[in-house]
Amino acid sequence: MRKDFTNTPRIFEIKQSIDFESLCLEIFSFQFSYSPIYRRFCQLIGITRVSAIRNVSQIPFLPVEFFRTQAIIAEHHQPAMVFKSSGTTGSLQSSHLVSNLSIYDESLLKGFELHYGDPANYCILALLPFYIERKESSLVYMTRKLMQHSGHPNNGFYLYDYDALARAIDGLIYAKQPTILLGVSFALLDFSHNYPIPLPENFIVMETGGMKGRGKEMVREELHQILCKRFSINSVHSEYGMTEMLSQAYAKKHGIYHSPPWLRVQIRDVNDPFQLSGYNKTGGINIIDLANVYSCPFIETQDLGRKYENGTFEVVGRFDRSKTRGCNLMIP
Repeated sequence: MRKDFTNTPRIFEIKQSIDFESLCLEIFSFQFSYSPIYRRFCQLIGITRVSAIRNVSQIPFLPVEFFRTQAIIAEHHQPAMVFKSSGTTGSLQSSHLVSNLSIYDESLLKGFELHYGDPANYCILALLPFYIERKESSLVYMTRKLMQHSGHPNNGFYLYDYDALARAIDGLIYAKQPTILLGVSFALLDFSHNYPIPLPENFIVMETGGMKGRGKEMVREELHQILCKRFSINSVHSEYGMTEMLSQAYAKKHGIYHSPPWLRVQIRDVNDPFQLSGYNKTGGINIIDLANVYSCPFIETQDLGRKYENGTFEVVGRFDRSKTRGCNLMIP
């Protein structure tokens, strides 16, 4: 009996669409055979055998809400780590059971290198209050891993000691050190209000979303305009990820996200979750994250977005009926 997906290395060797599509179908077959929750979901919507799915557009997407109530992991696998969503007061957290952390590490580092190069080129400052206090945060794990590979002596996490962060930034500016200031939205807004420090070109400000009820929710464009003005920079970068994913997409300007080859987005019709929409149309975001081979790579999120012909996408808000999530901005 096969217990592991035998082509795991191929996930990070995808070169063209035909490779991606072929691997998607292989992983769907593996999921149907060895993931009880996903198989049951497929059966309930009328897909009772693997051969019923002949192309990627037919693969069903598991609603992300299942991660709140079900243990989603392939048979014969045990979680090496459980990531939990931040959630909100009184809400049920999502849990992502990760059986192979090396897959996550490889996805994270290769995805980062594709967009920014070697982490060793940067000092990384993390402004993640609330998250750093949670041991099961995937965002904190991601940031720690990048810091490990950066190796810069001034890497650091900051809670609410904005004065210490400002001193660290001043020192890095003086040293002309390329730096990434990674933070959740509410903390970046608070910090920039108290310390509107003009940043040089070798500083990247990267937001990961997340107001956490701290002030009014705002569209991403408004957030970026405020941060650009306060930091005297031309653009704010964004990271798109969530507890239920093991890969990340990055936007360097205008909120347009680029994905690594093993992560793709599809847009579904807002009224029919089984109908895919075309390019440049707003709809629900479906995620294909092949690094999720042992949990679920096919996820129906509650984010709204648009996809473009070159494979990039943007996030424009959330479905009204969905619960507030810690890692995304909302449209009020």
